[in-house]
Amino acid sequence: MVHYGANVVVPIDLKKKPWEQKHPLHNRWHPDIPVVAEVKDGEVFRVEMVDFSGGGITSDYSAEDVKHADQSISSKTKMGPLEKGSNPFVSKLAVSVDLKKKPWEQALPLHNRWHPEIPPVAHVKVGEVFRVEMVDWTGSVIKDDDSAADVKFIDLSTVHYLSGPIRVVDKNETPAMPGDLLAVEICNLGPLPGDEWGYTATFDRENGGGFLTDHFPCATKAIWYFEGIYAYSPHIPGVRFPGLTHPGIIGTAPSMELLNIWNEREREVEENGHKSLKLCEVLHSRPLANLPSTKGCHLGKIKKGTAEWEKIAKEAARTIPGRENGGNCDIKNLSSGSKIYLPVFVEGANLSTGDMHFSQGDGEVSFCGAIEMSGFLELKCEIIRGGMKEYLTPMGPTPLHVNPIFEIGPVEPRFSEWLVFEGISVDESGRQHFLDASVAYKRAVLNAIDYLSKFGYSKEQVYLLLSCCPCEGRISGIVDAPNAVATLAIPTAIFDQDIRPKVGKVPIGPRLVRNPDVLRCSYDGNLPTTKNPAASISLKPVKHGRMPLNHKTLILRSYVTYNDILDYILTVFNDVGGCAFDIYNVETFSS
Repeated sequence: MVHYGANVVVPIDLKKKPWEQKHPLHNRWHPDIPVVAEVKDGEVFRVEMVDFSGGGITSDYSAEDVKHADQSISSKTKMGPLEKGSNPFVSKLAVSVDLKKKPWEQALPLHNRWHPEIPPVAHVKVGEVFRVEMVDWTGSVIKDDDSAADVKFIDLSTVHYLSGPIRVVDKNETPAMPGDLLAVEICNLGPLPGDEWGYTATFDRENGGGFLTDHFPCATKAIWYFEGIYAYSPHIPGVRFPGLTHPGIIGTAPSMELLNIWNEREREVEENGHKSLKLCEVLHSRPLANLPSTKGCHLGKIKKGTAEWEKIAKEAARTIPGRENGGNCDIKNLSSGSKIYLPVFVEGANLSTGDMHFSQGDGEVSFCGAIEMSGFLELKCEIIRGGMKEYLTPMGPTPLHVNPIFEIGPVEPRFSEWLVFEGISVDESGRQHFLDASVAYKRAVLNAIDYLSKFGYSKEQVYLLLSCCPCEGRISGIVDAPNAVATLAIPTAIFDQDIRPKVGKVPIGPRLVRNPDVLRCSYDGNLPTTKNPAASISLKPVKHGRMPLNHKTLILRSYVTYNDILDYILTVFNDVGGCAFDIYNVETFSS
């Protein structure tokens, strides 16, 4: 059985005195005090502790326990047991999940659509800290195993599974009302205990695609394991970084009027939008918008097959894009201490959240692209009466055309050195686009992938890494026609090697790819792919039809396909006749 998270080597029971613990505590230093636990080199382990007084200082409204504290710290007998719900500083469990059950089997069934009539499953008051638990966005479909088939064949009609809705009322039991602002503070968050792992993936081009699907049409997957605040992956060796954990989705329910606006405008772009609206005209398998669909629809407490379910399922909006209510904005900085100001469109606000991420790069470029995980949020709400009108200016024909605002919290990883890649509004064919920031960002990402693949990584490894590591994307220029300028900044400290350019140490051609590589499936479709000229083998042809042994070694130790090897030999010799070579690291070759 796989064990996730830290091994608890010294547990504490707060109902017991220090000397009554399973591993009795000590309050002196001496070489003969016996060992109570043993750990292995490299093992992540957890040590639990009482406070320094051993429970002598309690949470009551008196300083007498401090005044009379035993300074010898032999521990007081007076204890303050921490019972859930008995202390105002312990969060209320508003929505729990059982990872052994399907999303619709939960005690409080999950939902995967936006609609004003999806009933709330929990009720919280302003100022109350409450806990919301979540499954990963697929409802545990993606597994920690040695195959990417679960990604390739995933049913995308079922996403995203959200916990909620949660009705929010003030201290007088008056609910949040349309026109209010709901201030939601993230007090704490993290992976669910015992499930400290996640994954990053790319969808098959025929089933979801992605930002670079014309370059990477295969389904791939990398598994990540968590060591406290850090993540590492056996499928992308040589990197380790702290996570900026956040919910990919948090939002309020739309009103019926707003829902109709969404459906009408998205139907218009899907039915009448120009195909040129697709990124570089290559995302052949993805719709321009994801319209309401009864397939895969789950509506929380509303039972499937009922007349109510049939009506709502035909109207309910998919959770895929972010909208006026917040939703799937995938903003990586919504972490501990952040505060989101969400517009309220229905009575009670009906707050929902899900799609937890351990870490994500700006843009989530692989589409299944953060370190996806199950997790929890501890939240606190405040209702700002009339806040929509006071603080949010409509950017559209109705007062409903507003967008949330948020404050970044004080807790995030700190990096001081970055390598930054630039892109402009010119695609791989050399075609000029007009101030297209999407094309510019695509070029920045491709430039980063091609560069980092010189340092012992396959391009698939780098693609997944850039989607989930704490990299920073920017629109650096948006006014100098015809080129928008986008940049992608990568923290150099996440690598176990120096990735900066150096005199005399520039990698020449592909290098040995570290094993294991990402998990992948074959691409069975026949849609055209884009060949990036910079992605081909870059070893220089040698004169007189001779190849030095070191060049031969570089080729055979590279992450290349058989066709890449043949292409290179043809470039050098103009013929493959008489060539003989050995293949090493066969398991790293793509199919």
